Amino acid sequence: MKRIPNELGARSYEPRATGVRIRSWLVARGSQRSASLIVCILIGWASGRSMAQEPETTLKVDVKLVNVFVTVTDARGAPVANLQKENFLLKEDGKEQKVAIFSRESALPLSIVLAVDTSLSTRKDLPLELISARKFAHTILRPEDGLALYKFSEEVSELVPFTSDLKKIDAGIDRVRNGSATALYDAVFLGSQALSRRQGRKVMVVITDGGDTVSQVDYKEALRAAQESEAIIYSIIIVPIEASAGRDTGGEHALIQISADTGGKYYYATSLPQLDDAFQKISDELRTQYLLAYYPSERYSDSEFRQLRVDLASPPAGGPYQSHYRAGYYTRKGTF
Repeated sequence: MKRIPNELGARSYEPRATGVRIRSWLVARGSQRSASLIVCILIGWASGRSMAQEPETTLKVDVKLVNVFVTVTDARGAPVANLQKENFLLKEDGKEQKVAIFSRESALPLSIVLAVDTSLSTRKDLPLELISARKFAHTILRPEDGLALYKFSEEVSELVPFTSDLKKIDAGIDRVRNGSATALYDAVFLGSQALSRRQGRKVMVVITDGGDTVSQVDYKEALRAAQESEAIIYSIIIVPIEASAGRDTGGEHALIQISADTGGKYYYATSLPQLDDAFQKISDELRTQYLLAYYPSERYSDSEFRQLRVDLASPPAGGPYQSHYRAGYYTRKGTF
């Protein structure tokens, strides 16, 4: 029986023809947190005794190379691909950083989690979503890349693990079926966990109508998991009418913010042409990213979250330009 790591809580995995089902339970999750708290208290008590008996020791921590993927678009929203290293000004917590590695064309392997909302509210649009998703996979994937297909309704299921085999991806898309409720934040959380174990560039594309009804994690936990995994999240929000009154916009607005904070974007789509257009824009951006990597010069605050800012210096004619990049990074892993 195949198992997928899942920190949402106690889990059961059931082999299915359609892939791997991921279940999580709040009660067990709460029990895990209680157990963790007890362990932390005991460790703290033991550490206190040890500190009283042993001299102080200075621990040195190696500074990690920080990768910042940046997409620059012009006034029409088209990616800008002719910028140089000198056109970027990178800051961490307000302090300028020296860019150690710069690349105009990201040749790094690309890992994509394609997460499709299959709740009842998407029943009418799901066939069109799958047609467009199939085109995207065939357009974007290279032999060195990998795409994992997830579906989420009342639970999150991995239909296809990371692969560049288009036949396997097509077969997985053919097995997508509707469910009932929507575990949107769980999908973001679990997709981010899967991406955290990958190398290179990490992307999640979420196709949904934006609702969330049964997730076991909340917005903050989903966002932190995405930021810790360095995932760039693109959201394609399916609505009959963009400004339709009466729909639940909570998850929709959360997705918009998660996309912004991870350096991605969001798109509204009401038809197959708009779906295709959104996927094409995502594909174009992923092929015209800039990589800015640096070693933090020093620690400027006690916060575990370091804020990033990328400005353009002396950009070429044709602006105004807009830069998209992650809002920051955590210096230590969260405990969920």
